[in-house]
Order: sequence, then structure tokens, then C-alpha cells
Amino acid sequence: MPDTYSLTSRIPLNDGNSYPRFGLGVYVTEPGEETYNAVTWALEAGYRHIDGAEWYENEADCGRAINDFIAKSGTPRSEISFTTKLMHNRTDPAWVEKCVDASLQKAGLDYIDLYLIHDPTGGPDVRAAMWEGCCRAKDSGKVRSIGVSNFGVKHLEDLLARKPKYIPAVDQIDLHPFMTRVELVKYCQSKNIVLEAWAPLVRGERFDHPVIVELAKKYKKSPAQILIRYGLDSGFIVIPKSTKKNRIADNANVFDFVLDKEDLDRLLTLDEFLVTDWEVSTVP
Repeated sequence: MPDTYSLTSRIPLNDGNSYPRFGLGVYVTEPGEETYNAVTWALEAGYRHIDGAEWYENEADCGRAINDFIAKSGTPRSEISFTTKLMHNRTDPAWVEKCVDASLQKAGLDYIDLYLIHDPTGGPDVRAAMWEGCCRAKDSGKVRSIGVSNFGVKHLEDLLARKPKYIPAVDQIDLHPFMTRVELVKYCQSKNIVLEAWAPLVRGERFDHPVIVELAKKYKKSPAQILIRYGLDSGFIVIPKSTKKNRIADNANVFDFVLDKEDLDRLLTLDEFLVTDWEVSTVP
């Protein structure tokens, strides 16, 4: 029987580390009080994974909430995983090291748990240079694990063909029943690269889809909870985003059931290559 997991369950990464299967995303969460409150409520609800980015302009608020929660609760820093991402790709690996230092300073943290190249733009040489910078950041100890975001199969093939020191531990990308990316999922699985779904709730655009509604009734769960469970049962890390305290708690109420295999298979048939936000997995 598939594992129901728990709120603090972790998935092994190919670098020997592990990462929480479930977290809070803070994309388009307003810098300041909104981000601080969302992260605080998530940590208080038991979340142990916060996904930020330089681009979101709220690294400082994420870090402040994490540090305040640690001070208040006594939770070890090692139990909380913080992700951030490189905003702009350049041609010099040292650029990544500079950006890592800036993110650490803004967040007020001693290290970053997972650092991602946010997108594949720039071409193979630029991606390789940025990956070399990520490898250096990992070697320095400032970053524990490194990966990519929004990379398609071709981007990963190009990168791995250069035989880098480290293989990406994670590829964070838009993944849900309406954007299944079967080829990419199979490729990453073959390379032991963990997939992370950055919009598991489909931005709310398919909560009223007949199949989602039917399964919500069957399992006595909300459409959002069905979509989150799809990601978990597919072996993905999932990072649903919310700024509402009750929804942050509701999104975490997904560890008391699993989807039957026939229902998981049925969800896979809903694929329509639905682009909810940003689609760069096919850029050169």
C-alpha cells in the first residue's frame, strides 16, 4: 500500500541529503507582513520546508520568520529547509557565488538548504556556467543541495553531457494532472533527479473540473487536497502556496489518505499542457 507520509516526511536526494516532501511556496506573496505571516503560520502548523526565490523579493521576510520561529519554539535549524533561486543567468560562475552570498545576507541564514537555477534561459553555455557556480557554492558549504527549475529534458541532457561535478538533485517545475510532463518525469526518474511541483493547485483553475470534484467527494477531501495528494502519490515534492492561515492548515491535511492507483491513473489522463503561469521548459 502506498505510504501516506507525514507532514515532516523527507525524500532522499541523489547527493546523500534529503528534503521535506511538503512545503510552503511564497511566489507572488507580498514582501513584508504577508510573507512573514504566511511562513510563520506554516511553521506553526508543522511545515518544515519554505520555498523562496531572489525573484520573489521576500527572502528577508522568509528568513526573519524562520529565525523568529526557531528562537520561539526551540526547533533546530536543521529541521527547517529553505530553498531559494538564482534570479538572472550570466556567463561567469562567480556570479552565482555572489548571488548566494546576497541571498544568505538577506535571509539572515548561515546556509541555504536547496539552491536552484530559476530558469534555463541563456543557452547551453550559460546554463553550464551557472551550474558550475552552483557546484562551487555547494563545495563551499553555503548551500547543502543544488538543482534547477523549469528545465526540460533537453536542458538536462545538455547539462549532463558536460559531465558536471554534481547532477541536479531537484528539478522544480509546473506539474499537476493538467500538466503531467510524462517524458520529463520519466527522464528525471532515470537520472535520480527528484521532481518538485511548483503549482500543485493549478492556480485554482481546475478546482471545479468534474473528475477533481468527483474524487473530492469520494475521498471526502477538498479539490486542493486531491491535487496535492496527486503530487505526493506521484513521488513529487509539493509546495502549495497560500497566504490564508486556514488554507495553509487545510493544505497540510493530506496525510491520512492515498489515492487509489486507478484514480491516480485517471488523473494522468487529464493532461492538456495547461500553462498556468510561466512555460520556459522548451526555450533553446
